[in-house]
Amino acid sequence: MQKAVLIAGAGGFIGGHLASHLLRQGIRVRCVDSKPLSEWFQLHDGCENFSMDLQLKENCDRAVIDCHEVYNLACNMGGMGFIESNKALCMISVLINTHLLMACKLHQVEKYFFASSACVYPDRLQSERQVTALKEDSVYPAMPEDGYGWEKLFSERMCRHFYEDFQIEVRIARFHNVYGPHGEYEGGREKAPAAICRKVAESIQNGSKQIEVWGDGEQTRSFIYIDDCIEGIQKLMGSHYREPINIGRDDLVSINQLIDCVSEIAGVSISRQYKLDAPQGVRGRNSDNTLVKSVLNWEPKVTLEEGLNYTYQWIKGQME
Repeated sequence: MQKAVLIAGAGGFIGGHLASHLLRQGIRVRCVDSKPLSEWFQLHDGCENFSMDLQLKENCDRAVIDCHEVYNLACNMGGMGFIESNKALCMISVLINTHLLMACKLHQVEKYFFASSACVYPDRLQSERQVTALKEDSVYPAMPEDGYGWEKLFSERMCRHFYEDFQIEVRIARFHNVYGPHGEYEGGREKAPAAICRKVAESIQNGSKQIEVWGDGEQTRSFIYIDDCIEGIQKLMGSHYREPINIGRDDLVSINQLIDCVSEIAGVSISRQYKLDAPQGVRGRNSDNTLVKSVLNWEPKVTLEEGLNYTYQWIKGQME
């Protein structure tokens, strides 16, 4: 029988898209997530789908049997509001990475992917809106985002040492604000692009043409569309590069500019009510893509306008 590829966190946003991508390639895909199947964003009939808590070692052992590759996308996470209010929950995700790596060693899995985050970068490098783009080697001396960022950075090091000690081929991607359809857009775990798309659609439905904005709207980020993210993952997995690498766009955008773009897509003029005491995260964050262009000969292709249009139309359809 063909060996399987395991996607941990397959019921989530990126995991669901990755499962669809691998399935189209004719790959045997095993999907695992702690949520009930009915709550998965995408559930593919052609995959082996299991609801299991991968914080438990015995479940990780079961999940990786007959797998030659493992993609670890499983963690407790969400937008800034969730991350700042659930630091302990975010850190407990270290159990998933720990037990999956141990299971990979036990069952001789060939290759392991870990989904890290730009939250590993030090706050001191992200205090200005016109921030210098973050290079991979700027992560040390370490002072990542509390809770979520520390868990990701620790897990990166664990991946490195499992390669050094046990020769498990590891690949590590630091994601920079992945967005797109088939993900959270309400409930508190959604990220800025999805939240803004939902708020704009709501303001049209209720006739207010006004939205609440966390902070002053001048905080900056870069955003990568889900299709580009999946392509970047596959490029990385097909390479020989084992060190952490940025997967993101390198064009800096303010939240106000993000709102302008969604408003134009929706065809409305939106007024803004700024909530200055709301969670905002760092002042500015951008991806330096010098390394990924050099190592993978790759960069994202989908523009912010294109990606937001796909995302807005999907969210609007879900709300309707």
